[in-house]
Amino acid sequence: MSWRYRAGLFLIGAVVVIWVTSAEVTQGIFTDYKQPFAVTYLGASLMVVYLPIAFIKDWLCNSLKRRSPKSGKNAETLNESSAGLNSPLKHIGGQKIFELEHLGTLPRKDSETDYSAYEEGRPLVSKHRDETDVLKQDKSLTAREIAIYGFYIAPIWFVTEYLSNAALARTSVASTTVLSSTSGLFTLFIGAFLGQDSLNVAKVVAVFVSMAGVAMTTMGKTWATDDSKLSSLSGKRSLVGDLFGLLSAISYGLFTVLLKKFAGEEGERVDVQKLFGYIGLFTLVALWWLVWPLTALGIEPKFTIPHSAKMDEVVIANGFVGSVLSDYFWALCVVWTTPLVATLGMSLTIPLAMVADMMIHGRHYSAIYILGSAQVFAGFVIANLSDWFSKKLGL
Repeated sequence: MSWRYRAGLFLIGAVVVIWVTSAEVTQGIFTDYKQPFAVTYLGASLMVVYLPIAFIKDWLCNSLKRRSPKSGKNAETLNESSAGLNSPLKHIGGQKIFELEHLGTLPRKDSETDYSAYEEGRPLVSKHRDETDVLKQDKSLTAREIAIYGFYIAPIWFVTEYLSNAALARTSVASTTVLSSTSGLFTLFIGAFLGQDSLNVAKVVAVFVSMAGVAMTTMGKTWATDDSKLSSLSGKRSLVGDLFGLLSAISYGLFTVLLKKFAGEEGERVDVQKLFGYIGLFTLVALWWLVWPLTALGIEPKFTIPHSAKMDEVVIANGFVGSVLSDYFWALCVVWTTPLVATLGMSLTIPLAMVADMMIHGRHYSAIYILGSAQVFAGFVIANLSDWFSKKLGL
């Protein structure tokens, strides 16, 4: 298990805490400012701040490389080595004459000298080095390619965020969290369909254990001492809100798989900061007009701005923490682990929300609900150990 994978697991825990907190704050915002599109548009557009950060980081790294005296020597050595690989005549000192003598003389049939080891060995080294150089070049994407990928997946990310916020505006945080946790199933099968992930028994078991836990938390009963205060919240649950939550889980699974596909095995192909910066730029420039058809269809209320400076501050702060920071951390989780592990890790929001409700509202849970939350965690553990289970049990 590499350090990136361990860091990804740590970030999953951080993102879970941020997402649960942000969901509670977002629903609090919707009590006074019920504008899911505005909250989504602001949060996604704010990610454009990653673009100047990424380019300043690149400029600083390039400046340090130019000032380093060793970098120039290394570059010259690399150029000489690559030139030598391109032509057998370009070698240094006595090796050049040695190469010319042996390359210019063909071995006779009756000669006892065997040059096959030399003649076969040198091209193999050159071929290996050439392939290594090609792989290094193919690993990283240019800024233009990252921008193109960002523009491709920006609408998917915006739809995911909007559907999640629209569900929060129409139903409870617990209901939205449970429905969002079904994205593990969609991530598994979309990843297998696109060739990004492989199916094995352990992974399928992990998904269905997690899904069973989600179903059990849905059927489980809860009650609290302040149920009278929360009765209005329970009444907000609607079929439309649940539908939005389910659609958000599907688009979330698709985005997760595509992000991993673009980023590479350990994120070596793409700068995640630039990618999310371009997603924010595309959202800011090209998706603002969606408020009109959504309003015309009655999905979105008529657009208004917050009525107080305090609400403005809460919305902007929640956008930075709940979208800009947490979404970047979540992207690193996907890139450094796997789409399935990151998605099932987000299911940990269910037991965390349960603990938060117990501490804040004094809420109690039935045995079925508690067992379901435990199964969600068990699915996350099985997904992390899926390869180990497959090798150990020969699955």
